[in-house]
Amino acid sequence: MEAAVFILSLIDCCALIFLSVYFIITLSDLECDYINARACCSKLNKWVIPELVGQALATVLMLVSMHWFIFLLNVPVASWNVYRYVKVPMGNMGVFDPTEIHNRGQLKSHMKEAMIKLGFHLLCFFIYLYSTEKATKTTLYDN
Repeated sequence: MEAAVFILSLIDCCALIFLSVYFIITLSDLECDYINARACCSKLNKWVIPELVGQALATVLMLVSMHWFIFLLNVPVASWNVYRYVKVPMGNMGVFDPTEIHNRGQLKSHMKEAMIKLGFHLLCFFIYLYSTEKATKTTLYDN
């Protein structure tokens, strides 16, 4: 059971890593003027909810399986995703708004946030990989 939880978390983490890389690439395309702000924000806003659900899934899996350290590691990122989604001002297109993305350094802050999330998901990936291997060995030796 424990190995299955970590394998599912590992798959979820891989999806979140690819999503973080997609965010970074799309934001850097906007920064270099390869795409316009409306197209960039439209692309990114499609993936805000799946990112939120993926992070929440990893957090809930660690809570249910009672891996407290990993759960507490995931809570701030999951909370930040929910906070960011809930605090979208009325009238905005979504978390990423084309009229505001170039104002007040939002592009830089979105890029920094995507880089931090990528680092976090890479850290979690290796933690889940190690935990999967440890749980699998434990299961094999118990039989």
